[in-house]
This record gives sequence, C-alpha cells and structure tokens, in this order.
Amino acid sequence: MHPDDSAGYDEELRTEREYLGGLHARLDAERARAAGEYETALAGDGMTPMDRDVQVRASARVVRRLDVADDGLCFGRLDGVDGDRSYIGRIGLRDDHDEPVLLDWRAPASRPFYTATGAHPEGLRLRRQFHTRGRRLLSFTDEELGRPGAGAHGDAALLAAVNAPRGEGMRDIVATIQAEQDEIIRLDHPGVTVIEGGPGTGKTVVALHRVAYLLYTQRERMERHGVLVVGPNPAFLDHIGRVLPSLGESDVVFTTTGDLVPGRHVTAEDTPQAARAKGSLAILDVLAAAVADRQRLPDEPLPVEIGDVTVRVDGETAAWAREEARAGGRPHNEARAVFADIVAYVLTERAAARIGRGWLTPRDRDAWRGLTAELRDELAGNEAFTGVLDALWPVLTPEAVLATLYASPERLRAAGADPALGRADGDAWTVSDVPLLDELVDLLGPDPAAEKAAARAADRSRQEEAEYAAGVMEILTLDREELDEDVGVTVDDLLHAGALADRFEERDTRDLVDRASADRDWTYRHVVVDEAQELSAMDWRVLMRRCPSRSLTVVGDLAQRRSPAGATSWGAMLDRYVAGRWVYRSLTVNYRTPAEIMGVAAAVLAEFAPDVRPPESVRASGVRPWSRQVADDDLAAAVEEFRRDEAAREGTCVVIGPPGTEGAVTPSGTKGLEFDAVLVVDPDRILADGPRGAAELYVALTRATQRLGVLHRDPLPPALAGLTGAPALTSCGAGSRHGDAG
Repeated sequence: MHPDDSAGYDEELRTEREYLGGLHARLDAERARAAGEYETALAGDGMTPMDRDVQVRASARVVRRLDVADDGLCFGRLDGVDGDRSYIGRIGLRDDHDEPVLLDWRAPASRPFYTATGAHPEGLRLRRQFHTRGRRLLSFTDEELGRPGAGAHGDAALLAAVNAPRGEGMRDIVATIQAEQDEIIRLDHPGVTVIEGGPGTGKTVVALHRVAYLLYTQRERMERHGVLVVGPNPAFLDHIGRVLPSLGESDVVFTTTGDLVPGRHVTAEDTPQAARAKGSLAILDVLAAAVADRQRLPDEPLPVEIGDVTVRVDGETAAWAREEARAGGRPHNEARAVFADIVAYVLTERAAARIGRGWLTPRDRDAWRGLTAELRDELAGNEAFTGVLDALWPVLTPEAVLATLYASPERLRAAGADPALGRADGDAWTVSDVPLLDELVDLLGPDPAAEKAAARAADRSRQEEAEYAAGVMEILTLDREELDEDVGVTVDDLLHAGALADRFEERDTRDLVDRASADRDWTYRHVVVDEAQELSAMDWRVLMRRCPSRSLTVVGDLAQRRSPAGATSWGAMLDRYVAGRWVYRSLTVNYRTPAEIMGVAAAVLAEFAPDVRPPESVRASGVRPWSRQVADDDLAAAVEEFRRDEAAREGTCVVIGPPGTEGAVTPSGTKGLEFDAVLVVDPDRILADGPRGAAELYVALTRATQRLGVLHRDPLPPALAGLTGAPALTSCGAGSRHGDAG
C-alpha cells in the first residue's frame, strides 16, 4: 500500500501508529525495569563488592541499549504468505506472554527484510518500510513480493536515505541495509573478513553493523573483552563514533594507529622514505640491533671496591655475562639480572681469593661460601657495581632506545638502519614510530626494580589499610552498646553493609572502554580496521598482538592507498598471520556518489589503476560537476563566494586542496568522510603531491553526495578535461561540517 495507491492508506496509517505507540509504551516499561535493577545493583544489598560491580555494569549496559532505541524503534513490517506478520526494529521486545512483538534487526527471522526480492520472496507477501521522526510515524511504503512487476517502491527508503542532507556524523543503515551488505554483516566466519569497496559503497558502516551483529550473536564471548575499532584519523572516529551506540553497543574502543600505545598520542607523519623504512618488517632487525648495541663491553677494565679490595670487570667477564644473558631469550631488562649475577659471581670469587690469600682456599667450602655470600650482599648496595651495570647493561625504555637511535648517526650505522631515520630531535614522535615503540615494549620488558618498588608500595598500602580497619573494629567493639543505643544501628549492620570490607578488596571500577584504552596488554575479541590499505606491516604486528583470536573485520580500498608502507595486496599483509583463515568480500554498488560525479572520479581512477572497476552508482543527482579557472589573486574570493552560496543550503560541505592551501583540508584529512557539497582546489597540485597524488585526487573527488566543483589556476589535468564550465558557485567552509562515511 502506498499513499497514492489506496483510499484506505490513512486508516492503515492510524492502525500502525497505534501499534508503534504500544511498542514505545513497552519500551518505556522495559526502561523503567532496567533502571530499577540498576539502582538495586548500586545499593548492593546482600552482595559482595565484586558481585555488585558485575551487576552494576551489566545493568548499565541494558539501560544504555534501551536508551538509544527511541528514534526508529520500529522501521519495518513483514507479511508472510501464510498470514504471519512480524515487525522489525532496533531491539527485540516481547509481550507479557513472552511472545515477540518486535524483532531485533539482527535476529535470523529479520533477515528476509533485507534479502527478499520480487523474484525470490522468501515466503513473504509484503515488505513495509516505516518513515519516522522520533516516536512519530510519518508514513510508510509497501513493496509487494512474489508477483510480476513487484517492487515498484522497493528502493524508495534507500533513495530517500542517500539523498537526504548529511548531518554531523555517520548514521546507521539499519533500516536500509541492502542484500549484498547484509550477506557480509551476517557472515559466519571466525577469522578475518576483508571488505573491499570503492568510495560510497558503505564498507565502513557495514563493518560497524557487523560488529553489532557479532555482539548480538556472540555476546557472552565478546562482551568481556570488547571490540577495538581503528580508523585513519580522529575526525573520522568522531564521525563514526555514534553508529554503534545508536545500535545499543557501547563496549567498543575507538582509536587511531597513532594512539595504539597508551599515553602516546601522535599525529605527525614521516617523510615517505622514513615511513617506508619504519613500516617494513626489516625494521625488526634494526630494533634488535639497537637494543644489542646498548649491551656493551668495557673499553678498559672497570674497578669495583669490595671487602676493602679492588677488583675489575674486564672485557672477558663482561663478554661471558653478556653471552649468558642473551642466550636465555629474556627481554633486555629482565636479562639484566642474569648479566648482573654472572658479573657479581666473578667479582666475589676474585675478591674472596684476594681477601683469603694465605689462609683460605676453595676447599674450605663453608668458610668460602660464607665469605662470598657476605661479599655478594655488599655488592647489592655498591654504587660502583651499580654504575658498572648501568654502563654495560642499562635499564632501558622504548622511548630512550628509539630517541637515541634516531639522534645518533653512529648508532644508526651500528644497527644497520636506513639513514633516512635520522633526525635531530630523537623524541619528536610520528605515527610510524608507534608500532616500533610497541615492539620495543616486548623486546625490553619491564624494569624489575620498578616493579618490585611498586609491589612494596602496594604491600605497605594494604598493611596500612589493615591496621586502620583493625583500629576501627576495636573502637566499634568498645563502643558497641553506646553505638547501638544512641545511633540505632548495630556494628553488625555496618559490617554487613560492607563499609569496612570495601577497603580490603582492590577493584577496578572503570568501565571496559577506560580499562582497555589504558592497558597496552589488553586483548580484544574482535578488531575492526578501517582504511586498512594504509597500515604498514609493522602496524599489523601491533594489531595482531591486540587480537590473539585473530577475529577481525578489515575494511579498505587498495586503489585509495596513499601510504608508502601500505598494502599492495591483502594477502601480503594477512597471510603471515592468518593464512587460510581470511575471506574476501567486495561491495560493488555506490550508495553515496551520484553517477555524474562518479564519472569524473572514474576517469582519474583509470589513469592510475586501470584494472580497478569503479563502483556503480545507484542514482543520478541531475547536477553536473563543474570547473572554473581563476587567477592567483582571485582564488580566495572564489572560495569565499563558494562558502557563502553553500552556507544557504541544507547539508554539509568541505573545501579540499593540496597541503598548505589556506582554508582547505587535505584529501587524506577527509578519508572516510562525505559531504553534500565539495569544492576541490588546484587538482593538478594534488596530483603532483608525491607518488600517490592520483589516489589523493580520487579521494577528494568522491567525497561529494550532491554537488562537486573544481577551482584551478593552472590548466586542468587531462583526466578532468570533461568537466563543464561553472554555474553559479556553491560552496562551504573548509571542513566545517562532517557527513556520512562510506
């Protein structure tokens, strides 16, 4: 039934509004019940502190899932040929008899809503799509299935969604998932799923809906460790950050590759040569050599005074100790103990021989052992001995190793590193340094002395708390009768409430996202990697550490790669870790870019990737892309005119130009984003910006969902020769408002 097809439409609309009103009433009841359970959990009556925290977190998750369901609670209906009727929505709801009144979109019974066609109706007679605003049902569109000519209005919801003006962030597509997207979302594969698609194919939003589906079907397995989503830049993460919460999922950590090491936030980039060197697995040998270079042998014997005699650490002793310390395979900082033990053994033996000369021989075992034990105890606090260890086998941090390596041409040569890694400011960290710092965490290991100090501090804190609690108990016991009479509360009541017990139990009350974000060793049940073609081989090592189960959704487009260390093929990056355990799926339909704009972008794609087929657009906008040549002095005025014109329109917009263009963002800064209107400035200079300039221009041209303009000072590149002259200018502020990603 469609508004133009039947006089009974208004009556049917009224009936559907009543049904949806009942669903919202049931949602409110569920929300009130969940809020009550949350308050009960907070009170913690009769629960241990640990049980209380578990219940509080579980109840909070339920509350969050229900809180996001208002907008678009129910978006469709399925009528079967057998007379059965089902309503489809964001969450599942049941009536008082435990019968489903609303199916979760992820439930198996909901799948035909996305996959049924006129030719293959899957037992359905009708698919109805609701159009809502908040809690109000505005209209609906029917698609009759299973008969010739069915589906006249089948694409109405999709086209309405793709034509709608873009907002501040990505929207979920739960109401308009297409069959090829649904197949990937519900794919039953335990390993790595690679989703490749050109601009506008919805690969990012499909990956996020796949996460929501996995959390729905495997919640118990996945929820405890959460999901990690890695994106190209903070703007992109802000843009996509509302999709999973809108689907009721919040145990997800969003980060960039520059933030994968907690406490280290970097956005700067290296030169192409340095990025290529740091991204290659060959850097592993460089890092190992840089650490080994800090395990030194003395140029001349180093004196240590012990037991009133002076003994020396010579090259032979240090070489033996170094060989043994390395042979154990322990991280550098842990192996220091082996090095120290062997050097201490040699020094105490030599000192004992000199001290006992004339009266003590190794055959006097008890006396010899007693003397060497005394000498070893003396060495433990000997500053000269500690100085020797620090000179020959220092405690190292990842930052110290990498900074001194970069700043020293001699160390770079000793480690066999590319001279391009050298820089005056060794600790001016870049994005490419992050996986190297992460690698060094494992190569070096923790500082045992610092760990022991922390453990001692924790023991002291626990002892102080125990003494404090014992004092409180004593006071309460002495004043029991007075407390009972004057306050009306017994000591047993206080103890039962956990007022003292809470002090003895160390509990991390942070939610999963905060705990995982701060813990370098946290492992996730599933990882999503967006713009994955940009990740280097070293980036992949970091991610595989974070996901030992190797359950990943990898999203990208090899044709859009700009990183010199990025992927040239998926197998080159993945076979090392999951050979035989990764599957490839492609998205071929462009839901974002109108055919007029995609035709322009396709000409650029053909120049640098002739074997890649551009995605096919589902729609035409009727607005032709345009170009205008301007003089240097007129460029700023033309951009400003563009801004003024576009500001009067509804929607989002951006100005994109080569690095250094005033008032514009770079193509890489818009990766994964989309806007209603895009103005590209100086496309020839974007092309000239390094070996991946063509890919950058391709990205810039495919950000627009409605209107595309090009301003150029020099002649247009040949690939853009088909652009028409400019109509009245349309534009916007550079990067002022973000749209949906695809």
